[in-house]
Amino acid sequence: MYNKFVKFVQDTYQTKEFIPLHVPTFSGNEKKYVSKTIDSTFVSSVGKYVDQFEQQIEEYTGCTKAIATINGTAALHTALYMAGVKSGDLVITQALTFVATCNALFHMGAEPVFVDVSKISLGLCPVALETYLEENSIINAEGLCQHKETHQIFRALVPMHTFGHPVQLDELIIVCSKWNIVLVEDAAESLGSFYKGQHTGTFSPFSALSFNGNKVITTGGGGMVLCKTLADGMRTKHITTTAKEPHPYEFFHDEAGFNYRLPNLNAALGCAQMEVLPKFLKQKRVLAKHYEAFFKNTEFEFAVEPDYAQSNYWLNSIICPNSEDRENFIEETNAQGIMTRPIWKLMHRLPMFKNAKRGDLPVSEWVESCLVNIPSSPVVIG
Repeated sequence: MYNKFVKFVQDTYQTKEFIPLHVPTFSGNEKKYVSKTIDSTFVSSVGKYVDQFEQQIEEYTGCTKAIATINGTAALHTALYMAGVKSGDLVITQALTFVATCNALFHMGAEPVFVDVSKISLGLCPVALETYLEENSIINAEGLCQHKETHQIFRALVPMHTFGHPVQLDELIIVCSKWNIVLVEDAAESLGSFYKGQHTGTFSPFSALSFNGNKVITTGGGGMVLCKTLADGMRTKHITTTAKEPHPYEFFHDEAGFNYRLPNLNAALGCAQMEVLPKFLKQKRVLAKHYEAFFKNTEFEFAVEPDYAQSNYWLNSIICPNSEDRENFIEETNAQGIMTRPIWKLMHRLPMFKNAKRGDLPVSEWVESCLVNIPSSPVVIG
């Protein structure tokens, strides 16, 4: 299996050199737009490409207002802040996530609460969520969801669209409505993914995208807050621009804001990348089908998009029969120049989150022990 897979990937990418997991592809106007930005001298957070990039994201995703930020973590921090998360609050998320999700909460003084993921999406499971809340929370006299023992408020729910596969949003929205919890989508990995025809990140009042170097498109670094209303979008822009009141020369800031605006230089790269996004997504879907056919009738299960969704297949992944096979697969492929990697350590296994509240996590633990990510860069096949 290992040697066959190595040859399959080498043939797919038409090289016997090292094949990384996911690299940026620059095949359009990237150099042209970046050069124009340098020539203009507007390389910081003011410039036409910032506005243009935000407009492109708004048009593509269908969100009302998009606000560009320096990275995905800043976007998520801002989204949580705008959703009303405060120090001492509880925020439910999945243990199977990248650490940035929980870092944003930590630095706000909020505490993550971990519930299990679903085999359907690899994202937060609505059944596990409902079970946890039934066992551990009540609705208090103010109508807020409160922890039975600590009396802390469950302020928000942060599901992540793992590897671009949309979570079961309808079911999660029902649970959030029942328990009066704000939904904040961590859509960092899911640009180009749709849930029942609607783009991820547009189901919640606020959500976050990432444009890190390993994402479907990149701005080098960068993120985006997606807002449901224009008023929320304008306030988000205000607080991410140091909460400075507009004035030709005076510096007056009406609250403690963030210096989170994306530089024009990065936005120029993003504008060019958005022009070729449809091509990237088409190539990635063909690649996913290619992998699915390869692993058919083997002991290794290729992770496909849920029936209700269209995934961007940001990172392709397989489920190995067991943890031993997973270790062997990773070791053998990397030794032969094919980069593969395990999924992240579950958050409660990290020292800073080891004491976090959590429900039972059987699916998360199974995925952690058996999943492998495989090369996923866009490629022309055939």
